[in-house]
Amino acid sequence: MKFKTILGAMAGSLALVSVSAQSDDAFKSADAVTLLDSTYVYVLPSGSGTFNITRRVKIQSRDAAVKNHCIVYDYDPLTAFARFKYVKVIHKNGTATDINVADAKDYVAPARAIFWGARQIMIEVGHLKVGDVLAYEIEKKGFTYALLSEGEMASAGSGTSAMNFDAMAMGAEATTVGSGASENGVTSAAIGLGSAVVGYASSSDEADDERFVPPMRGQFYDIVPFWVDQPTRRKVYEISLPDTCKLQYKLYQYDGKYYEKKSVSDGRQHLTIALDNQVPFEKEPSMVDLFDVAPKLMLSTTKDWYAKSRWFYGAQEAYGSFKPTKEAKEIVAKLLKGKKTEMEKISAITHWTADNIRYLGLPMGKGEGYTLHTLDMDITDRAGVCKDIAGTLIGLLRIAGFEAFPAMTMAGSRVEKIPADHFNHCVCVVKLKDGTYMPLDPTWVPFNRELWSSAEQQQNYLPGLPGNGSDLCITPVSAPENHYFRINANNNILPNGTLKGSFTLEAEGQSDASVRRIFTLGWMSRWQQNLEAQLLRVSPQAKLLSVDYGTNPKDYQVAPIRITFDYEIPDYAITGDGGMVFRPMVMNNLYSSLQSFLGVGGNQAEHKYAFRDRCSRQIQFVETITIPEGMTMQNPPMKSDISNSAAAINASLDQQGNKIVLNLDASFRKRIYEAQEWPGFKSVVDDYKKYQEYIYIK
Repeated sequence: MKFKTILGAMAGSLALVSVSAQSDDAFKSADAVTLLDSTYVYVLPSGSGTFNITRRVKIQSRDAAVKNHCIVYDYDPLTAFARFKYVKVIHKNGTATDINVADAKDYVAPARAIFWGARQIMIEVGHLKVGDVLAYEIEKKGFTYALLSEGEMASAGSGTSAMNFDAMAMGAEATTVGSGASENGVTSAAIGLGSAVVGYASSSDEADDERFVPPMRGQFYDIVPFWVDQPTRRKVYEISLPDTCKLQYKLYQYDGKYYEKKSVSDGRQHLTIALDNQVPFEKEPSMVDLFDVAPKLMLSTTKDWYAKSRWFYGAQEAYGSFKPTKEAKEIVAKLLKGKKTEMEKISAITHWTADNIRYLGLPMGKGEGYTLHTLDMDITDRAGVCKDIAGTLIGLLRIAGFEAFPAMTMAGSRVEKIPADHFNHCVCVVKLKDGTYMPLDPTWVPFNRELWSSAEQQQNYLPGLPGNGSDLCITPVSAPENHYFRINANNNILPNGTLKGSFTLEAEGQSDASVRRIFTLGWMSRWQQNLEAQLLRVSPQAKLLSVDYGTNPKDYQVAPIRITFDYEIPDYAITGDGGMVFRPMVMNNLYSSLQSFLGVGGNQAEHKYAFRDRCSRQIQFVETITIPEGMTMQNPPMKSDISNSAAAINASLDQQGNKIVLNLDASFRKRIYEAQEWPGFKSVVDDYKKYQEYIYIK
């Protein structure tokens, strides 16, 4: 295989950018500055692409010299080929040291849970000095695809896309071209000479190697993060593809000036998008994924999501992913015994799949990553990644007489209208008697009372359906009461400050799964220890006297979790001068993991961007504290009643005879909140925290 690249006045472009970098204080203070970040993509009629990725990084500190001494690039050998074309170090005095690319290493990449044979190329640059410029080019040929492995191999926040793992993991934010173009007030001269790589000349050596042809043959898409992780003088993306392709594209979430140019020549269309003087995106606490707020370029030659839906359905049917087997039929027969209603049957099959097919990526060879394993393989291995666990569920549901189909989703960020495969996770939909399609996710609900994890609410998904296919869908908000967490406590504070009492907790939905996890995933020999650990978070002197969690707390399908604790905490109240100081126990770090909203969003007055919590949730606490006779609460009584689109709280704290009574009911209504909902969310959290303050009795 030969790659033929036309280089365009690279030295002149670098000199122009370098002078500008020296005069900019913001860039001068950075450990390193990316002078050029260029990706050029040449797309063949088959949909296969050749990527030329050029980087020039100026070293401005010793820390940066250490961090950049080695270059690593990830790729998938089943769908791509990658190599270093050149690597050099340009010194301050203008001389350059060439690194022998023959010394580059190509090896199996480190893996966890997914063992598909991903590889890395790596080259040692050696000792770098402040003022050096590291310059290199990587050539890659292949295609990108929706990597349906629950995002195990990618991190959106680092500029890597799960769907584009092999093309982007090293910053190969490749691919583009689309509808309409203008220069947005920036001239070609202002951009300078653009990217270092300005063309790719096709030749007879570009034979369509079948392994590089995408599964949706003739189609091309890409998701290009246009944010940067260090100050960047020039970020360029160029693409050339056959003029028969009808490409849609859009630069999202960027309202500044940028260079955009389209042209057509020799039967091909070309697009260039370039941004200058980019700095790292300023993040906010609990902010949604960078893909939802930072600049990104989306493009696709696919007409719409309906076409992608039909293809996804057809690909799995053609492969025979759901073909029934004798063992699978026997499993279904046992599961359906005694089940009468539609939901009883769906629930039984979903939970069996979730609990019995462990998460482990075993390779199937060609098609891995976007093809669901056969039902026979899944049942035999009792293992797979999300696509295979979903495939198992689909096969079993079909045996049970249901119409079930695969669906792609993006766990962690939004999917746009342009049909670029921004997916990293696979689920399933089942058609109910009323004709609606219900999403199911067995990968995310092991030992969970839900059928679709509400940690995935407000999440886009695309079912693969026959006929006309499906448009992009979104999961609804799950009401807070579906995930209630309740504690009813009766405590007694003795004159010496010792607290004795008991409380009963109850939980449902995601709250149930969190509380129950010590039983479903933990060693039975440590159940008591783990429960006592909750009391020790309240006070290191806490003693668990007894606990009642029923006969089999592992059986999550029977009923919501319910646990009763009896305990004693010496010196819980601070005593002195005829008075006592203490906090309500239920507000004193007890089961704090179920109160994630307390850490959401920081303490800032405003948010520019949407923010998120783990899940919607309802907190209901009742605590009655019996205090010594004759003592009265010195704090004024408290009462709260706040309700808005984001959250609500209704609470009170007062003294009734010799008892102090706390009643609190708080709801946090969503998983993802809009920026303008921050003041309302914060007002409820701030009010909630008031009930964590100390009570003084005398």
